[in-house]
Amino acid sequence: MKTKDIQSLRFSPSYWLLGLAAAIFLAPATLAEQCYNANDMDAATRSAMERAAVQYFNDFATGNAADLQRNANASLAANFSGVQAAITENQPILSGGQATVRATYQLETGGAGILDRAEFLCGIWGTPQFVSFDLTNLPAGRYGLVIEDVKTSKQPYYVSFVLQQEQPNGTWKLAGFPPPTPAEILGHDAPWYLTKAREFKSKGEAHNAYFYYQQARALVAPVSFMSDTPLVKLDREAEQSIPADLPVKGPIALAASNGKSYSLTQEFPVVVEGGMDLVVKYSLPDISDTGKTFQDNSAVISALVKTHPEYRETFQGIVARAVDPSGHDYGTLLAMKDIK
Repeated sequence: MKTKDIQSLRFSPSYWLLGLAAAIFLAPATLAEQCYNANDMDAATRSAMERAAVQYFNDFATGNAADLQRNANASLAANFSGVQAAITENQPILSGGQATVRATYQLETGGAGILDRAEFLCGIWGTPQFVSFDLTNLPAGRYGLVIEDVKTSKQPYYVSFVLQQEQPNGTWKLAGFPPPTPAEILGHDAPWYLTKAREFKSKGEAHNAYFYYQQARALVAPVSFMSDTPLVKLDREAEQSIPADLPVKGPIALAASNGKSYSLTQEFPVVVEGGMDLVVKYSLPDISDTGKTFQDNSAVISALVKTHPEYRETFQGIVARAVDPSGHDYGTLLAMKDIK
């Protein structure tokens, strides 16, 4: 059965950073960066960026690597292997997709050289229209970010393109390709998961509520270096709802019926066909004897469901993964109906 870690949907390999030499930080800006949304920028600039982004989407969807490399900025064109890998990875999901522009932003650094930290603020803090972008090690210049809604035969996605304006001709070159992110999980969008999280919370099912808050968050922001007022509010609400016995801020102990206590290090949902499974990772000194490790995995699964019977309502199965000190792991999946 194929699974996909929900957390990994927002933090895929950073091949897109080749064009920007950037990473994500929430830090004060050192220069007077400027940010303009679609309503603030001039119509010609907006139109040029959006035309370029639509062209680049079509190139990705059809696998036209030559055109993308020809239209990339110098840094990205010279280090194109990551983009080629992105085309191979994403063409199957984007092929045949229909893209429409969702949002467009113009980002100007001012100054020259490499900015250690750049924070672009669009709008007034606390208003529904406020958006911020945070980057480090960013070459000075004029950038654009175009976010597209893409309908595919399987599900909708957000697809985004980072552009850089080439001087002196003003052409908008491809500067980065953040990983596409799903706009829905199992046919539901972020507001649906947020509503369900609040329903679970009101019923006293804090653990289910936490996992649904995480699903909502995974769907809210199209790119990982973007924040806005709804996302900030969601993070605050979710932070206040973290159960003390989830290994979010550090390992927690789980007592099992076999007399052992296990140190849980992670719990997170994964999407599977028709629903979700819950993965729990825990530390085990030795996993070389797979028979004994299977017994430990089974004990952890049983103890987890006995401790949190609400999981039966939310998950199709539980995956326990024993992790040894070297990082190797051994996993066991039990369907919920088989967990005693």
